[in-house]
Amino acid sequence: MTMTPEQRAGDWLARGGLRPTRQRIALARLLVGDGQNRHVTAESLFALTGGVGEKVSLATVYNTLRAFCDAGLMNEIVVDGSRSYFDTRIDDHPHFYWEASQALTDAPADQIEIARLPRAPDGTEIARVDVVIRLRQK
Repeated sequence: MTMTPEQRAGDWLARGGLRPTRQRIALARLLVGDGQNRHVTAESLFALTGGVGEKVSLATVYNTLRAFCDAGLMNEIVVDGSRSYFDTRIDDHPHFYWEASQALTDAPADQIEIARLPRAPDGTEIARVDVVIRLRQK
């Protein structure tokens, strides 16, 4: 049985325990409606909403992406101090950051090896390790 984009979006929100508001459904449909994983910025997702006729403010997009992250549905990947990407693929995996196009893509996880991490400070634990490999033309 093939799921519709709305069904995928609703199921995705339910997995995170989020109430399916109109804005959340609209953004979830853009993010996971076709069953593919995405790397988006808040601005790129906001631009997509206009293309499908959704009235959602940029502030709502930011707040909703934060809610999706807090619910464990997405991960935020900080590329530099001024640019964050939001990834619908939530397993541990490295990324390529293409400096010329400012695109973030998945890198092959089976080709990376982290031999050792520093010990976490007392009273803390390592929650996640983000690996971003920056690429530029020679």
